[in-house]
Amino acid sequence: MRPVSVFANGPQGSIEQVRADLRGRWRQARRAMMVLLSVHGLSPAQIADLLECDASTVRRWIGRFNRHGSAGLADRPRPGRPRIGGPRLLARITALLERAGPWTVSRLWQYLGRPKLSPRTLYRRLRLVAIWRQPKLVARGDPDRWRAVAAISARLRRLQRGAVVWATDETHVHLLPHLRATWTLRPCRPEIVTPGKNRQVTVFGALEMTTGRWVYRLGRRCAADFIALLEQVRLAVPTAPAIVVICDNDSIHHAKAVTAYLAEHPTMELLFGARYSPHDNPVERIWAALKVFIANSAVSWPGRLRQIHAFFRARSPDQMLTAAAPWTSPWLPAGYKRNFWNAA
Repeated sequence: MRPVSVFANGPQGSIEQVRADLRGRWRQARRAMMVLLSVHGLSPAQIADLLECDASTVRRWIGRFNRHGSAGLADRPRPGRPRIGGPRLLARITALLERAGPWTVSRLWQYLGRPKLSPRTLYRRLRLVAIWRQPKLVARGDPDRWRAVAAISARLRRLQRGAVVWATDETHVHLLPHLRATWTLRPCRPEIVTPGKNRQVTVFGALEMTTGRWVYRLGRRCAADFIALLEQVRLAVPTAPAIVVICDNDSIHHAKAVTAYLAEHPTMELLFGARYSPHDNPVERIWAALKVFIANSAVSWPGRLRQIHAFFRARSPDQMLTAAAPWTSPWLPAGYKRNFWNAA
């Protein structure tokens, strides 16, 4: 019985491995293929196209075969000292770098057992498998994250028509300039003046998840300022039959004063997201845009506060919605735009 297909259709990684082997351990067989294809009448250009090499390479190996026979297809002895640090060294470097740590060339040299090679040689071998890059901090996550996310999504599905959903969060802005990478002229490195004494303000913000409506306030990290933000949210949609505010598990959100405020306003409901999962909250992406806006700028404290207000005043609800991208949050059920847009 004939096979279903006579064409190679394996995984892309397998095809790339075959190509690598033809240039590596099977390179002498590849040169023999050049000779056999030439015997069958193919030109060097056609052979080069088939074997993915240069036509001059094909002509060189056919010429060596014509002069020395099959022995001419073998590798010739290469002058010079043998390469220091082969595949085994690269494998040991890879095994070390798989563990996070303050790896430097000198530290790697010590952990490799002080091999007999210079720091420059070790650096060149290191560049073959690694690059110099700053680590990224990630939240450790909540083992019950998906249970909390499913509970929020189920509650949002049961909301009555006309209910609105808000996401809220807070961040800290400092007088000390926030630094980020930027294009600079080659001869110099920008210098940002630090303040004599650092100051901090907490920015509270709430985003309506369907229209991009945004309310915020500046204050301290305390329950009183969070209650003031909830009051701003309530006054922004005074006729809504239900207002759902999703927040994280910060201690100020569980304060007795917040519980008492919610008891006085039964139309408002507070839902708590999973612990250590800031990426679920779309407001976090607005904070990221704010930090980029004020980055690399040394100003006075009133100037820093004006920057915060200017950032929010300059952006329309559509721009805030685009920056926050709430549709990527796992909190919202599928098709939430269709379900909640008219209600909002």
